[in-house]
Amino acid sequence: MVGNFKEKEILTDALCTEKAATDHYNTFANECLHDGLRSTILQCLDQEHKIQVDVFNVMHEKGYYPTPAAEQQKIDEAKQKFAAQATTK
Repeated sequence: MVGNFKEKEILTDALCTEKAATDHYNTFANECLHDGLRSTILQCLDQEHKIQVDVFNVMHEKGYYPTPAAEQQKIDEAKQKFAAQATTK
């Protein structure tokens, strides 16, 4: 069946799989009581994020996942918004 899929479809599936895996590891880590197990899961989460970035970068370089450049004004607004939230906590 792999031969029926094109590269973009395979990479899209890999990216979706990594997103799901990070969601599950994150939820597990948040709800884990045992410190040693949580630490192991967080290491797995970190590894999955690294794989996700690798897959995303390949897709982006090949034009399979285009991302428009952000306008400077929107970047500045986001910085102000999150800076304000960080200082209120």
